[in-house]
Amino acid sequence: MSVELETSEGVDESEKKSSGAPERENHTRMADLSELLKEGTKEAHDRAENTQFVKDFLKGNIRKELFKLATTALYFTYSALEEEMERNREHPAFAALYFPVELHRKEALAKDMLYFFGEDWKAQVQCSEATRKYVERIHYVGQKEPELLVAHAYTRYMGDLSGGQVLKKVAQRALKLPSTGEGTHFYLFENVDNAQQFKQLYRARMNALDLNLKTKEKIVEEANKAFEYNMQLFNELDQAGSLLAKETLEDGLPVHNGKGDMRKCPYYAAGQEKGALDGSGCPFRTALSVLSKPGLQFILAITVALAASLLAWYYV
Repeated sequence: MSVELETSEGVDESEKKSSGAPERENHTRMADLSELLKEGTKEAHDRAENTQFVKDFLKGNIRKELFKLATTALYFTYSALEEEMERNREHPAFAALYFPVELHRKEALAKDMLYFFGEDWKAQVQCSEATRKYVERIHYVGQKEPELLVAHAYTRYMGDLSGGQVLKKVAQRALKLPSTGEGTHFYLFENVDNAQQFKQLYRARMNALDLNLKTKEKIVEEANKAFEYNMQLFNELDQAGSLLAKETLEDGLPVHNGKGDMRKCPYYAAGQEKGALDGSGCPFRTALSVLSKPGLQFILAITVALAASLLAWYYV
């Protein structure tokens, strides 16, 4: 598409008229950035939504330790993003999208980190490998190609506004978090009265940016990269979740990890009625784990032997 537009100026007027080149060119140049982003990232968006971590989260199959890791990753990501947005708040290719009061998430995430890790949370957490790559890319864009910052802001904030309330309720229910918001401040946009209307305003501001077609295409390309970084982060969290489940099993405290059909467990069904999705260990599996310990097996054997002796004595 870009090549055709760049070379069309060398085509004679009659050829332009017959080929319809100017109509296509004008239509493309007038294309709204919001529509280009929506269409250009649809495939990447679908892939991100279908990662195992996201699917498990939406089902309520998430453990608190994993949720804490995800919150940590978000804290580092938004710290970088909002630092670069602050740096470029007057840049003509981004200034119209600077909404610190309505959108910025760093302070909200700091509250969640305090809730999960305590007063010294900054000393406890570190940036994971996938998060580090994401953060490095955001800093590079903000310092070298600030017009591409639009892609990262669009990818993050529009998604947060779209599904934030749903994810908040899932997290509160699955992890038994307080209904007053502790641990889920990230999902609450206190200064956005109507998410749908605000998204319309944001898209209108994007479409009003004075950008040429080549820059718009680069923004779409960067947005796809942003989705890729998010998918790498989701996959990293999924691997961490598998490791946590393995360690739990090795410690002899098996719990449902969402990989099997836990609905077949009667304890899970009872837990569902009480609104419990996570942290409810199956007593049958726990019993098996306890009985697998050699010391307890010995005690059980002695108990059974004594019971047998008593019964034998009784019937003699």
